[in-house]
Amino acid sequence: MSWGFEPGRVYNRRRDIHDRFGGEGGRQSGIITFATQGLVVIVSGQSGLAHGYADRWRDDGVFEYFGQGQVGDMQMIRGNAAIAEHSGAGKSLLLFEEAPGGLRFVDEMVYERHHIERKPDRLDGLRDAIVFELRRLGSVVESVEEGAPSEPQPDDLSSARRRAIVAASAGTSGTITTRTAYQRSQDVRYYVLLRANGLCEGCGAPAPFKRTDGSPYLEPHHTLRVSDGGPDHPAHVIALCPNCHRRVHAGADGPAYNNDLIVVLGKIEKR
Repeated sequence: MSWGFEPGRVYNRRRDIHDRFGGEGGRQSGIITFATQGLVVIVSGQSGLAHGYADRWRDDGVFEYFGQGQVGDMQMIRGNAAIAEHSGAGKSLLLFEEAPGGLRFVDEMVYERHHIERKPDRLDGLRDAIVFELRRLGSVVESVEEGAPSEPQPDDLSSARRRAIVAASAGTSGTITTRTAYQRSQDVRYYVLLRANGLCEGCGAPAPFKRTDGSPYLEPHHTLRVSDGGPDHPAHVIALCPNCHRRVHAGADGPAYNNDLIVVLGKIEKR
């Protein structure tokens, strides 16, 4: 579950989202942002069908979600920017869909890229509409963990870091990236493990064993997100041994230890 939400279950928007987390953007908004929470909520519904705005699943597993903006060209600001920049900000992106009795939770998603389509606005004037291309986080994580790198990675740390930061910055300032969420996740994961150099960045102990490819076994942990995996800024991701990683997620002092790791990362990484 992501943030306590179970896929397929219907939730009450006011009680289960706004009363629990707060939220900005209005109780009827399709994009909900939170000042003090590390998440962005998007709601897919029927409101745009009259103008041809139909959120849809593609055969390749991508969900296309139309952005916000009623009149004139859609701009990469406010809720739209929150979607495009959620990875770099270390925030989870949760997709809900309108359903009888409330909102059905679909899954935690990852922004991959966006494109522009010409669509009518509320006054029937043609304008540029932002269409976000999103993937399920679980499918990205599984592909990264089980698949071989799709392209060569740099050997030196500084080049790997630059590449990871670019991966985390996809979508910022309205830029359109051609790299997939899978590729960007690989970039961040590769850099974080290279940075650790075989040592747990939590306890300092050597990796307990080697992977089948001979590399030290450490696990990237996302300190600002509830779920691990997917693109993220390398300043939010730390390489841990399995013991330290389980301590964060299952230990009695897990939240406090995670805060300690954030302090450690602040010393390792400088934005």
